[in-house]
Formats: sequence, C-alpha cells, structure tokens
Amino acid sequence: MSDLVFASASRQLELVRNRKVSVMELAEAHIGQIERLNPKFNAIVDFDPDRVRAQARALDAAPQPRGALHGLPVTVKSSIATAGYRCEIGSFLHQGEIPTRDAEVVARFRAAGALILGTTNCPELLMAYETANLLHGQTRNPWDLERSPGGSSGGESAAIAAGLSAAGLGSDSGGSVRVPAHFTGICALKPTPGRIPGRGHLPPCVGPFSILGVIGPMARSIGDLSLLFRVLSGQDRFDPVSPPLASRELSLDDLRKNAIGVFEDDGLAPVTRETRAAVHSAAQALRDAGFRVEPFRPSTLEQLRKLWWKFFVQCGAMFYAPLIAGKEDRLSPIFKEFLSIARALPALTAADLLNAWAELDILRGKTLEEMGDFPVLLCPVASIPAFRHNERTWVIDGKRVEYLDAVRPTQWFNALAAPAVVVPVACSPEGLPIGVQIAARPFEDEVALGAAAIVDAAFGFRPPPMAAR
Repeated sequence: MSDLVFASASRQLELVRNRKVSVMELAEAHIGQIERLNPKFNAIVDFDPDRVRAQARALDAAPQPRGALHGLPVTVKSSIATAGYRCEIGSFLHQGEIPTRDAEVVARFRAAGALILGTTNCPELLMAYETANLLHGQTRNPWDLERSPGGSSGGESAAIAAGLSAAGLGSDSGGSVRVPAHFTGICALKPTPGRIPGRGHLPPCVGPFSILGVIGPMARSIGDLSLLFRVLSGQDRFDPVSPPLASRELSLDDLRKNAIGVFEDDGLAPVTRETRAAVHSAAQALRDAGFRVEPFRPSTLEQLRKLWWKFFVQCGAMFYAPLIAGKEDRLSPIFKEFLSIARALPALTAADLLNAWAELDILRGKTLEEMGDFPVLLCPVASIPAFRHNERTWVIDGKRVEYLDAVRPTQWFNALAAPAVVVPVACSPEGLPIGVQIAARPFEDEVALGAAAIVDAAFGFRPPPMAAR
C-alpha cells in the first residue's frame, strides 16, 4: 500500500489507465492510509469512506475514462466550495456549511475524473501560517508531530505529504500553498491570478484579494503539478480576472532563454544556513542544465511586502469585521492573534487605500522592469523550516526574526501577482524539509514550472518516515 499511495499522481493514473490497478483498489489504498494516519495528523476534516467507494465504483463502471485525472484520489482545502462536503473554513461561524455548487476548479476536477476523498483543515478564516482552529483542532506535520505543517493550506499539504491524497487544491494570498509545501516537503504552485479560476473560493477573492489571492495545485512532484495546471487552467468566462490564455508547452531550449536571478534573502530578515545551502544547490542544478544563473535581487521587495501587509492584514480584518461582529467569543485563538496584529495598526482611511492601490500598480511595473534581464527568480520560501506549534519568534545569526517576517519571501509574489513554485531540495539538521521558490513574471506560469522541474529532477520528494511505515 505504501508504494501505491506514495507513487506520483502521474504513475497512479498510468496504473489505472493500463488496468494494472482499478480505481477501487487505488481508493482502498488511500482509505487505508487515511484511516491509519489521519487520526495522528488531523489533515482531512470531512471524510466518508463509503462516499469514496461509491465514486470509485462509478468511475470503474464508466465505459471510457472521464478525463485526464480519471480515478486520481484528491483532496480539497475546506475554503474551496465542494458540493456535498463540509467547507467550514475552520470556523464555528461557518459550522455545518455544505455548498450545493462546486467552485470552478472542483467542477474541472470532477469533469476530468478525479476521485474526491474529502476536504482538508485550515486555520480559522485562513489568516495564519499555522493550521489550527476550535472547530477541528490542530493539524500536525507528518515529519514531526510537534511542528506545524504551515498554513493556511496546512491540512492539504499534510495529507499529500503523508500519502493520504495524491494531490489537491489549496489557496494562497500570502504564501498559503507555498509555506505548507516548504514545511512538509511537497510541491505547490501559486499561479498568476486568473490562470486557474478562483471563482468559488470562500471567501471570494475580490478587491485587493483579486490580486493577492489564488487557488493553487499541490502535489508531490512538479510533473504532477504541471499536469494539474494543464487540467485546471483556462479561462472561466464568469471570472472577471480570468484571461483567455491556454497553457503552453515549453521546450528546454525555450526555458533556457530565461536568465535566472538568485538571492538568499532580502537583506533584512536572515535565513538559516541550510536554507542558503538549498538555494545554492538549486542554482547549481539549473546551471548544470544550461541556464544562466546570476546573483540578482529586485530593489522593490520591502515596498511590495509593506503593501501586501496593508492589503492582507488591514483590509483582511476590515473584510471580516461584519462577519465576526458580536461573535468574538466564538473565534479561535489563532484568528484572535491575527486580529490583534491588525488592530495594533492605525485604521486605514479611504485616501490610504486609494494611494496604496495606485502605489501597488506603479511598484508592480517597476519590479517587472527590473526583472527585464532576469525574468525568473530563485530564492527561499521562508527563513526557517517548519516551526513548532505556537512558536512565533526565532533567532538566526544572532538576529531576532518575527512571525510574519519569517515568511516574507512568499508575500512579495502575492503583491506582484506573479506565479511562484515551491520544490523540495534539502533538509534541516532536525531532518525537516527545506524547499526553494522559483518565481516568474505574471502569466509566465509555465516558465516557473519548467525551471522548477529541473530542480525537482535533481532533488525531489521523500516520504516522511512515520507515514511510510
């Protein structure tokens, strides 16, 4: 069973396609892994084995494969509408909510023949880099139960890393697929907004979150991530930010035309020695594949981060204010922590918001101009590997690093509305995964995935020992 559930999504699909394994056999392998390990990790929060078996029977009975993902066992973050499944966003304020209609990406999953195992845990209302809430409890990292799998797609990353799911969907407004991928040793894509439709995300990706927020695929290899991108991308004509772009196939020669700028940090928040080494290793793998890789760091990173903070933290709190009014006694500590961060800042005025919006457009243009010679960037995902539950400060090279500063490398690319891919490369002295981040210019998602595939081929996924037993 371990060999089957840890096979790549592409390999699982091949086995089904060649009738080496039935969809039911694949489903049973994942059901067994979930029943064995989910009580330990608390990754999946809505799971019914009989419902999974009913889907598997229908897929096995189909006269022809339904699509490119026929029979693939997948999970979906519980902030993405999935008809018939609890999508409560980790909050008592949404307890018992079951959508009657799929998000566009879930509809595309089903149309392609994917087998939906269940929905996965997230921090309350998504506003944290750790996955815990009062409704479903704390999700634990399959590499070390004392550590977080990250957030807000932490349940999704833990499920995929532990072989509970072959692949799945998360969402990302400030690193929420990329930090969990880094913490659990898997791959994830934050796409350009609209390349993968965001319609059906809970809450909606509107206002500043139409730039910051996306739904993104998560898997154990870049090959699987690219497969999901091809299946899920394409214009959604009811989504105003979804462009009429088809996915592209790029050759290695096409990819090599993109010089890569590499940097270890932003000069403000230090990263661990092992994180620096991971970036160096990834850079060398790309050089060995014929890419031009040189030191380069955009000058705009801190300005982008400050604008991200204004929109994600301050506007995020403003968006949630009507929902939580008079109900704060029902909120999880992790969401109250977010509110305390937001409320410590001066209230935003209309002029503040208008000026910030204009500044973001100008700053995005300046950043893209600076990236003219280096349209691909290679950098860390975070200052640290997976942190312990409730840990909020760290000391690196004698310098104190705070909670939101430790993950600032992901925030830059949300503000830039650029695609960014995470791929595992190394491990910490404690044996925890360390990923690197490869970003490209907006709408160049295939370039970021192509470069990441080179790194993935050189390093790649390893199963967490406690999940592979």
